Amino acid sequence: MFSSSTEGALSATAASAVTQTAGAKVHVVGMTDEELVRLTLGGDSRAFTTLVDRHAPACLRYATRMLGARADAEDVAQETFMRVHQSLSKYDARMPFRSWLFTILVNRCRTSLTQRLRRERRIIADDAEMMLASVQSTALATDVREDVVRALRRLPAEQREAFLLRHVEQLEYDEIARLTGARPSAVRMRVKRACDRLQELLKDGEGEAA
Repeated sequence: MFSSSTEGALSATAASAVTQTAGAKVHVVGMTDEELVRLTLGGDSRAFTTLVDRHAPACLRYATRMLGARADAEDVAQETFMRVHQSLSKYDARMPFRSWLFTILVNRCRTSLTQRLRRERRIIADDAEMMLASVQSTALATDVREDVVRALRRLPAEQREAFLLRHVEQLEYDEIARLTGARPSAVRMRVKRACDRLQELLKDGEGEAA
């Protein structure tokens, strides 16, 4: 699922774990993330393969919707797992592995967006205006419709990030605050503004033109 352009950046062990999906045995599949981390640190590459298989779809989904381009998302997802593998010894098991993983993923997406903005020399303006309307539940479904995906790309990065983490990845506000470094109140405001702006874009049909 990852592009071949960045595979060389992975360490030999991590690259083997990402590509050897067929080699993972049944005994690791039913283990918790924390158990798989311990096995990986003990040298079992099959355990890391299982971690990648378990979390890669969500990582790629988030990165694709955050960055817009599938190729960029694949690069970011692969770099995320490379960094996860390199930093695994620093993982604190008191924190859910998925939250720790998404902390790295969110930071990589931010870096990718910053680099893209620098290359293109353009600034994404923050929409500070609050709207009173709320997005209907159908627009917040996990299986986001294509028109919503297009509208998402028109949101400021912080709002898009907060919306995806809350309504697609189903993270709690406090959890989003921890992994983004923002206050819970700021996260709630970003999500609210994102929802209001999405409804405005969908109502006006602007998502189709994005």
